[in-house]
Amino acid sequence: MEENQNIQQPTVQYTEDNVIHLSDMEHVRTRPGMYIGRLGDGSHAEDGIYVLLKEVIDNSIDEFKMNAGKRIEVTVEDNLRCTIRDYGRGIPQGKLVEAVSMLNTGGKYDSKAFKKSVGLNGVGLKAVNALSRHFEARSYRDGQVRCTTFECGKLITDVTEPTDDETGTYIYFEPDPSLFKHYSFRGEFVEEMLRNYTYLNTGLTIMFNGRRILSRNGLSDLLTDRMTATALYDIVHLKGEDIEIAFTHCNQNGEEYYSFVNGQHTTLGGTHQAAFKKYIAEVIKEYSGKSYDYSDIRNGMVAAISINIQEPLFESQTKIKLGSLTTEPDGGISIDKFIGDFVKSQVDNFLHKNTDVADVILQKVSESERERKAMAGVAKKAREMSKKANLHNRKLRDCRIHLNDAVLIVVREVHHVRKSDVAAADPGLLEKLSVRRVEMVLARLDLAAYQVELPFVRVLESFAKQQPALIRAVDHDAVVSGDLRLCWLQCLHQELHPEPERHAVYCICTARRI
Repeated sequence: MEENQNIQQPTVQYTEDNVIHLSDMEHVRTRPGMYIGRLGDGSHAEDGIYVLLKEVIDNSIDEFKMNAGKRIEVTVEDNLRCTIRDYGRGIPQGKLVEAVSMLNTGGKYDSKAFKKSVGLNGVGLKAVNALSRHFEARSYRDGQVRCTTFECGKLITDVTEPTDDETGTYIYFEPDPSLFKHYSFRGEFVEEMLRNYTYLNTGLTIMFNGRRILSRNGLSDLLTDRMTATALYDIVHLKGEDIEIAFTHCNQNGEEYYSFVNGQHTTLGGTHQAAFKKYIAEVIKEYSGKSYDYSDIRNGMVAAISINIQEPLFESQTKIKLGSLTTEPDGGISIDKFIGDFVKSQVDNFLHKNTDVADVILQKVSESERERKAMAGVAKKAREMSKKANLHNRKLRDCRIHLNDAVLIVVREVHHVRKSDVAAADPGLLEKLSVRRVEMVLARLDLAAYQVELPFVRVLESFAKQQPALIRAVDHDAVVSGDLRLCWLQCLHQELHPEPERHAVYCICTARRI
């Protein structure tokens, strides 16, 4: 045995042949996760095929932001192939092949041709090209169209010819089924993505499979479409230079936020969302003049924020979380101050001018505070009662089975049982043990039954009539906590058996309706 353990495994060779260089397209196809995150099959909104579509549309949105083209046409054929046509300036034809097939090539590394664009790294279209079985790019400029076709990132054709079509860019792609297994585009995911673009770019019209999508009220339309509960007051919608916010409160618990940077939906938030959450609560607290907790102020809030900054820094190529600390790469003010100054001035002015809305907000905050404190009190009492129940009498055993379909109390008294039986006691096993009926014990409380099948509250009311001292030890408001079974049994045991028999073991099973 020792000799076998001492046998050394042969060393794996590592030579120059193991060091290889991949072309741009080969690298994208070999490590697609670096560029689009997950692959998937289209069954989730985060799957890679939607990232491919977004990367193409982002370029069209950047054209719109530069006042070049107010219409984008998106077509999804048979849920397998996508066509995107914009009417912007068109990719410069002399660099068309490089722009769609060479990584780190693009026109957005400075702010000369594009300002505050979402495209940054010269990667998007190249990733779409590399990960598509068939890819086609056309640039319409100056009465000519240059058309290039690729297969899995490899150039197949490149033709230039005259045209009468409007200036702009046309992209067609079909994801590679060898990478995206059994994929299929889902219309609801695509439509939600396109609607987000229109919320953030009022005046933009997107045609999706022949249907028009547009927004006239920006983020206010977004909240109206997304809210699942009734708003307590009209949506507050405020705009400034490179910033837009909208918010309201609903009759619901928790917080809900939608944040965007240069038109990119940052689903994981980032520095801009954190700053907004901080200052919106701070302003409302200062307006109220009370020491409200920030969590109470934001409870029930549904809000959206969109900002435009130069060369934003995201935490990954998928751009779902903003990491920028300043509004410009070489200076500018901090994101925190930029958003803080706007929220503190505009929201504070709004609250003072619209006191009816402010009163509704403060009423909601007060209700949230009362609910939070009430829940904290119930939880505290439940913990205290649970501690009391577990301090004494090691003969008490809690049942391991607690039914969910009815409220039930079962009291059993078992004599002369083995220690192993006691340790394993539950309603099922106790049936097999030597059981003495307890009618005489329960008769003292006018409940002459071996098994009491009554709602828990009715049982407590019955006990209260005969034994008020017993009920005082049970926290009626915390019954639902599930921590009172042992406490209730402890009280019952002490009340009915001040001097318990030597071998008595009591078990109780309670369950609440769900």
